[in-house]
Amino acid sequence: MSTNYKRVLIKLSGEALMSDLDYGIDANMLKRVASEISEVVNMGVEVALVIGGGNIFRGAGLVRSGINRVTGDHMGMLATVMNSLAMQDALEKQGVDCRVMSAVKINRMCEDYDQQRALRHLKKGRVVIFAAGIGSPFFTTDTAGCLRAVEIGADCILKATKVDGVYDSDPVKNPDAVRYESLSFDEVLEKNLQVMDATAIVLCRDNNLPLRIFNLNDVGSLPATMKDKAIGTTVVMEDG
Repeated sequence: MSTNYKRVLIKLSGEALMSDLDYGIDANMLKRVASEISEVVNMGVEVALVIGGGNIFRGAGLVRSGINRVTGDHMGMLATVMNSLAMQDALEKQGVDCRVMSAVKINRMCEDYDQQRALRHLKKGRVVIFAAGIGSPFFTTDTAGCLRAVEIGADCILKATKVDGVYDSDPVKNPDAVRYESLSFDEVLEKNLQVMDATAIVLCRDNNLPLRIFNLNDVGSLPATMKDKAIGTTVVMEDG
């Protein structure tokens, strides 16, 4: 089956796993996402994942409550490990071989991150989930996703969101908001479009790593994105 990509990194927010819940993981949503990832794997695409932890702990939110920033970020990293283990379980129930690799040592629960080992897993058809960010505070999971995507030589990073791309204004508040089909990284930065944090965008730009933003809430959108370039918004270098 023909696809646009050979290897991708999918960036999921922790909130995406909540669905309509106020906290934690919605089992049905977890199962659906795992099923769609399984479809992508069956297309012959090598898949890596980075999952945020905002459905459990978000470092920035903890800081606002008075917790030290480093401590808060460490707690957020542990939340990403919890989400990663949940996704691993869901994928294995779909018959997908999967490995969780952590940027911090949690050897009894997941492997330590190692670039070469991650590449070997991917080449064997295993899904690799990168947990605990980059292992250091002050960096978001968006930045971790971009970094890991560069390190494994991904063709694209796919950011799953609650909207079907990037708009010139908030489509929830403005019914006349216009969706961009494509943007350059510099336009994202200049227009302050909040696609990802600036560090992540610059990392993608400097390594010529394309970024696509799509709506995970549209059932079947993830496997469809592998074949249909019109889905979502693509962010690329200025010359395309």
